[in-house]
Amino acid sequence: MEMFNKQNTLEMRKKLIGHSCRLFYSDDPVKIVRARGQYLYDENGTRYLDCISNVHHVGHCHPAVTKAATAQMELLNTNTRFLHDNIVHYADRLSATLPDKLSVFYFLNSGSEANDLALRLARQYSQNDDVIVLDHSYHGNLTSLTDISPYKFRKLGGQKEWVHVAPLPDTYKGRYREDHPDPGQAYADCVKDLIEEVHKKGRKISAFFAETLPSVGGQIILPSGYFQKVAEYVHAAGGVFVADELQGEAFCPDIVTLGKPMGNGHPLACVVTTQEIAGAFTANGVEYFNTFGGNPVSCAIGLAVLDVIEEENLRGNARDVGDRLRGLLLGLMAKHPLIGDVRGAGLFIGMELVTDREKRTPATAAAAQLARRLKEELICVSTDGPDENVIKFKPPMCFSSADAQLVAQKIDHILTDMNSDRQKTSGHV
Repeated sequence: MEMFNKQNTLEMRKKLIGHSCRLFYSDDPVKIVRARGQYLYDENGTRYLDCISNVHHVGHCHPAVTKAATAQMELLNTNTRFLHDNIVHYADRLSATLPDKLSVFYFLNSGSEANDLALRLARQYSQNDDVIVLDHSYHGNLTSLTDISPYKFRKLGGQKEWVHVAPLPDTYKGRYREDHPDPGQAYADCVKDLIEEVHKKGRKISAFFAETLPSVGGQIILPSGYFQKVAEYVHAAGGVFVADELQGEAFCPDIVTLGKPMGNGHPLACVVTTQEIAGAFTANGVEYFNTFGGNPVSCAIGLAVLDVIEEENLRGNARDVGDRLRGLLLGLMAKHPLIGDVRGAGLFIGMELVTDREKRTPATAAAAQLARRLKEELICVSTDGPDENVIKFKPPMCFSSADAQLVAQKIDHILTDMNSDRQKTSGHV
């Protein structure tokens, strides 16, 4: 296949690819031609540190994963309606990582497909239609999911009458903050009040749909006890709790959807639920099948990813290196007033920039500038949050302490330069 130079590739992309399919660093995109571990390489061999490809869970092009994929592709890949060992082996391995009641698996190709199926399961089981979601949430690119994603529908046709939006439990800038005695209960009570409003309209809840670690909302860590109380209120209303990815505190939802990282970049996703909910879905008499969801190659890759996580202790690495990175970023707060908050769990970390710490005013332009400057320093990050003022970190789980140290060092230097530039502009030098 012919290799184009960067400018030719960009021109062809503009001609052939829909312009709504945007690139990172759209003003000056990076052309990546290979990757390994936590590193990306452009066409000139320049190496970038990848802080945002959470899809490549165990590292780009991990040799154990590529070996498993190649071996299975050489042997068999076929329609999933033939009997095969891989799908049951993979489901069995996944079940060992989940609460006992989550015991029925449906495999698919993407997180969007998984969330769409979860919506169908919830509606079939509850015999209700309405859905509660968190503000600023994003659940996928199918029509059914843009309808329940405020991040999308606020820019499109607006909110459907069967969709109800609860406040994002953001304890930094939200309605109830870190100084509240029990923000988890307070935000859960907002859901309870919303359910009561829905009932007054003569409608009924099928599901509460939530990311367990809201990313588009700004790398939010939800307050303790929130999910447990919300589940109590939703169950009392006849609905089910759907967790879009299962991470964080000990809590067992009714339906879990798993997506991107399962296949380390290969299209692989899953819905896991209870026997009761699965039984209701089967009872409708309509067959469900997904031609390639759970195919032998996908499941071989998924199994290899699980092996790597265990053999390389990547959960422990994510915990330790994540703690290290958060500690370094928190240390920078004392030096740089632009840093208003640092939060996270493992390697899921957000650093929120503000122009005024007391008012917590979003520093959107500064966040964009920091991201651009980090790219110049060969570190890839992006911004997120309702005001695009949160620098988000979601690197592969093989991210190292040395990587964390480098990131913090570069942020320190860049923020120092940015502060100096502001002082010169304001005449305070």
